[in-house]
Amino acid sequence: MFGLGYVGCVSAACLARLGHFVIGVDRDEFKVRSVREGRAPFHEPGLEELVREGTATEHLTATTTAAEALAFADIALVCVGTPSERNGNLGTEQLERVAAEIAACLPGRNHALIVAIRSTVFPGTCEELVMPHFAEYPGVTVLSHPEFLREGSAVRDFMAPSLLVIGGSDQAAMERVARLYAVLKVDPCLVSLRTAEMIKYACNAFHALKISFANEIGTLSSQIGVSGDEVMDTLCRDAALNISRAYLKPGFAFGGSCLPKDLRALTYRAGRLDLDLPLLQSILPSNMRHLDRAIQSVLDLTHKRIGFFGLSFKENTDDLRESPVVALLEQMIGKGRDVRVFDPHIELDRIYGSNQRFILSAIPHIARLLDSSLEDTLGWADCLVLTQKPQLSYAGMIRKSGLPLIHLAGNEGIEAN
Repeated sequence: MFGLGYVGCVSAACLARLGHFVIGVDRDEFKVRSVREGRAPFHEPGLEELVREGTATEHLTATTTAAEALAFADIALVCVGTPSERNGNLGTEQLERVAAEIAACLPGRNHALIVAIRSTVFPGTCEELVMPHFAEYPGVTVLSHPEFLREGSAVRDFMAPSLLVIGGSDQAAMERVARLYAVLKVDPCLVSLRTAEMIKYACNAFHALKISFANEIGTLSSQIGVSGDEVMDTLCRDAALNISRAYLKPGFAFGGSCLPKDLRALTYRAGRLDLDLPLLQSILPSNMRHLDRAIQSVLDLTHKRIGFFGLSFKENTDDLRESPVVALLEQMIGKGRDVRVFDPHIELDRIYGSNQRFILSAIPHIARLLDSSLEDTLGWADCLVLTQKPQLSYAGMIRKSGLPLIHLAGNEGIEAN
């Protein structure tokens, strides 16, 4: 498993739970050391227990050396990051580096190897950037095997998958990868290589579209005295045509390391092909407008001290990358507002890498604004802004505080009381 980030570490631990022998590979010695010691390198519900179990049964280990991991491996799953470049295109440096590292371990190898790309890549990437590294090695088969794991529920998503996609031209290799998940209740979708690469973009674009669509309906409804929840709940009853209830609730702006990045990549590539895709091009601006409305609703507050519940881009994760809450706080600070923040999953000492770089670049003094307990925030604030849905224990504390609330997350959309 090349890459022990949010996708790679969860995939490694879950595959170990399914009975496979997994070696995680990462340059980050902290991640490798954490896995070896039976600890998760980041917060994800259920992951710590799986990592501890996998290392105890010796089904899971980790290394910084590709050669060690590939010595007896039949399948190499690549889960490295493909971050956005300034122009919106994908950054493939990590992917190409790993492909080169794998290729460097192949001379003298006498058994076949399947290289399955789990990273989100634009259609054609496997053919154009990955396969050339293995042109001299006929025993290597390259597949596309996109992941569909949501941060905050990744372990559950892996163990009860709604979709399993494997793309390539070698039927036997695709079936071999599909057998990794044989004990799970899911029918694998075996498709062409480029189709598999595109499916991930289609899914993420659709998820992003649903969030913005529900938010705009919720905003319009609230302005004309109609319940946005009632409208969307009725719409969601049509399971045949409206497909899924997921994301179809008015709430806060979307963020994170996937949806914004993948939308930029799609619109960038469309522009390169002189294609005008106005719906896709409107999603990020729509999301930004929704964020602007949220910012304005908080700026309109007359309270002096404003507390925030939630800093990460969604509940049940410590991922801060492209969190709309960070953008919101930047505006508050820039306008001279006095703010404090509590997030149950954010511990600055445990945040590192791109996650740490993002938050320190946006708000260098974030440590001074973070409270270690909700009690501290509630005791200090004149009002509370909910950017995440609080768990029941926290919800009870918030209700007892009696503070005025601004709901930016949840079923009520942007609403003050």
